Amino acid sequence: MKLKVCGMKYPGNITAVSELLPDYIGFIFWEKSARFFDGELPEIPPSIKKVGVFVDASTEAIYAKIEKYQLDAIQLHGNESPDYCKALQSHNIQVIKVFSVTDDFDFSILQPYEPVCDFFLFDTKGQLPGGNGVVFNWELLAKYPSPKPFFLSGGIGSDAIDKIKKLQLPIYAIDINSKFETEPGLKDPKLIQTVQYHLKSQQ
Repeated sequence: MKLKVCGMKYPGNITAVSELLPDYIGFIFWEKSARFFDGELPEIPPSIKKVGVFVDASTEAIYAKIEKYQLDAIQLHGNESPDYCKALQSHNIQVIKVFSVTDDFDFSILQPYEPVCDFFLFDTKGQLPGGNGVVFNWELLAKYPSPKPFFLSGGIGSDAIDKIKKLQLPIYAIDINSKFETEPGLKDPKLIQTVQYHLKSQQ
């Protein structure tokens, strides 16, 4: 199971977290976010995939960020259509489409996205497109109809790893954010190390 650390903001903190070698590091390019990133990236080890997080952005804006930051993947938190995802995927970049899960979530809406997204990401429905720090009912994922691997997000803390492992679902990666911060965008590397330890010890 891979690890994605999302909502990185400060260069020194980005360097500190990069030294832990998570699989993915996410940068939020939605201006209304407290974790909005618009700075210069320090050098990041090539083994770490850089993810740009967008909310209903124009494809031109996304292409500009891909070029500027050499992004490896795009995470889409808005109402992006399957055709929109297909256009981005043709740009030779991983596409992660986010769906906010509610108790009455209809998994059939995933079907048109199957061929045009590399991964799905399931998050908690909240006031913001992400980073709400709230866990949704993971038992709902028992209805997941697809073999496509997905990212699991939404208020995940270090104490949740054992429960996640027991879900027996095609979880490709866990996406951590607000539970590992001292303030929005500033991550605690020691807490992230705790998650890495639990992930390795459960393999």
